[in-house]
Amino acid sequence: QTVKKTEINRANKSQVRGSLRSLREALTKGDAKAAQEQYIKTVSALDKSVQKGILHDNTASRYKSRLNARVKALASKTA
Repeated sequence: QTVKKTEINRANKSQVRGSLRSLREALTKGDAKAAQEQYIKTVSALDKSVQKGILHDNTASRYKSRLNARVKALASKTA
């Protein structure tokens, strides 16, 4: 059981980290539209990770808040 759960948790954590990395890359490229689309996917992954017990809910909220601020700043800068 432990081995199976460890693999599942590792896969879920990896998915969240990959989603965060994709969003940060979109932000550094300066592509507001891609960043907005990736932000929605990332928020979904963060919420799922909270439900599965991978992240604490406050940690996910902190990530979402900081990333949303960066996405909004990028959108206002390009607009």
